[in-house]
Amino acid sequence: MSQSTFLFFLFLLHQHLSAGVTTGAGDDFTFNGFRGANLTLDGTATITSNGLLRLTNNTRQVRGHALHLSQIQFRLPRHNGTVFSFSTTFVFGTIIKDRYIGGNGLAFLISGSDNFSSALGSQFLGLVNPNNNGNSTNHVFAVELDTIFNPDLYDINGNHVGIDVNGVVSNFSVPAGYFSDDTGVFQNLSLIGEQVMQAWVEYDAESMRLNVTLAPVRTAKPRRPLISRSIDLSPVFLDSMFVGFSASSGSYQTAHYVLGWSFKINGTARALDYSLLPSLPRTKSGGRSKFLEVGIPLASAGVVLAIAGVVALVVRRRMKYAELLEDWEKEYGPHRFSYKDLFDATGGFAEENSLGDGGFGRVYRGVLQRTKLDVAVKRVSHQSRQGMKEFIAEIVSLGRLRHRNLVRLLGYCRRKGELLLVYDYMPNGSLDKLLYDRLRPCLDWPTRFKIIKDVASGLLYLHEDWEQMVIHRDIKASNVLLDGEMNGRLGDFGLARLYDHGNDPQTTHIVGTMGYIAPELVRTGRPSAATDVFAFGTFLFEVACGRRAVDWAADIDQLVLEWVLQGWRKGSILETRDAKLGEEFVAEEVDLVLKLGLLCAHPSPAARPSMRRVVEYLEGSSPLPELAATYLSFKTIELQRSKSIEDYMTSYPSSSSVATASSVARAP
Repeated sequence: MSQSTFLFFLFLLHQHLSAGVTTGAGDDFTFNGFRGANLTLDGTATITSNGLLRLTNNTRQVRGHALHLSQIQFRLPRHNGTVFSFSTTFVFGTIIKDRYIGGNGLAFLISGSDNFSSALGSQFLGLVNPNNNGNSTNHVFAVELDTIFNPDLYDINGNHVGIDVNGVVSNFSVPAGYFSDDTGVFQNLSLIGEQVMQAWVEYDAESMRLNVTLAPVRTAKPRRPLISRSIDLSPVFLDSMFVGFSASSGSYQTAHYVLGWSFKINGTARALDYSLLPSLPRTKSGGRSKFLEVGIPLASAGVVLAIAGVVALVVRRRMKYAELLEDWEKEYGPHRFSYKDLFDATGGFAEENSLGDGGFGRVYRGVLQRTKLDVAVKRVSHQSRQGMKEFIAEIVSLGRLRHRNLVRLLGYCRRKGELLLVYDYMPNGSLDKLLYDRLRPCLDWPTRFKIIKDVASGLLYLHEDWEQMVIHRDIKASNVLLDGEMNGRLGDFGLARLYDHGNDPQTTHIVGTMGYIAPELVRTGRPSAATDVFAFGTFLFEVACGRRAVDWAADIDQLVLEWVLQGWRKGSILETRDAKLGEEFVAEEVDLVLKLGLLCAHPSPAARPSMRRVVEYLEGSSPLPELAATYLSFKTIELQRSKSIEDYMTSYPSSSSVATASSVARAP
């Protein structure tokens, strides 16, 4: 090889290394600078001569996008299961013309589409617009680095990192910074100015844990993430998605830069080579005359704006946390929570803290900041104030209930048109999810039988062992919650009475769930211990058979009571058990539970056992009476079925929909 050829080869090698582009599989790439990078650019996005990815260019009201040229596969095609894990890191910086104000921010994004023509800049960061902000059809996930405080989007300040799902109202956000490995102390970082920073975004699909970490460039990645949250991205991600960046400048002249970027599916993104990263442009500092000409007027205007801003914040804060408090509630002070405490505990009732919807409202998980107690907060819409005093008195009274198989009611809060009830948090969720969620392991029979006995014990306490009788009125698997040791606890006791208190006392309101409603309740409208026992009987079928009270998936909408009754009359009642149990069950216990369910669900209230008798049967201290051949007839059940469903829905449309509509909607 001649000397000139060798030197030319070295020149080409140097040029390739300087570009810093590491290619490989489409789901694993590294850009140490962006010269030669395969990116799709739009808006003001461009790659500078020295390899910087510039998203905005110091022009007001602009936006820019840069996406990896090819889509990334985030789950197997035509597979609706768990998405893949991913890891990314990037180095970025911001140059501003206005010395202390930058706008609006930069975001790392994963999107189902590369078409952002309808997205707006400014506070929408080039991701969405006011009409589709928050829509589930957007299929957009982003980590925003926001430098403008926008109260309309519930921003926490003008310098924060946020997790965005399908919109720019962050599910969770924190001030920008990092935790020092040496001291563990939080260190603030300013997202504007000329400081170059590095971000890491990592998602573990198995644990559904998202970690976001921030640090000054060349600082080792902090061990403690800035954000570590549980979030399920499977509803957001399609099989294939685009990955990249978006930025907008808003009303202030700002240039957003990315210096390097690494990304990997199902693994850790490769470290960036700082020696290959291009340098961020530097701005020239202004002289004294410029400060006198511009700075002093700006400072004066800033003082006025700051005062107005403080006043606006105080007013907004008072409106945000305003509560409804009347004189009669003073005696219930120890049982009342402030709305601000509940708002802070649940992260502003963030979607990621939602535990689901119940028959009476949505439930959120929270941690009380003062006591660090895990709680569940139920938000109940209740516009009527009629009877509220009586209901609050009952809530406080029920708060004194203490039993190992009842979910403890800690207190309440009232705000405008809603009532917030605070309960102990149950980490294993509701029983119905374990019974019907096909993605979870089958609940074994010993655990089911123990939960049945737990619920029976709690219901006996409500009916007979407390100082006054409490009728639950909505016993079902979704109202049975499981603590950390899988003990069954009955929840939502007494809540149904809210709808009685809010209406004319002469109007009978039926509250319950179809399939659990005793036939006499439809005729009289009067709940009793016997109507609770009827619902408990259906609950027994639900647990033993693994079928909902009304099987909407069957060819005909069949009651689970009919299913068990048919099996009993044929002499094969055990065949009605949950098929998922296989042969791993105790036949005597399953037989006892199914026959006890028939006894509890007898059409005649007088023939049903008390809960004390039920507990004795379950514990084996009393033998279960034999069921006569004519004990229940198909004709009786059919009559009960028509009365409990058709008449219930037609005669009480306003009252029944309150408790049953959500239950029906959850049925598969």
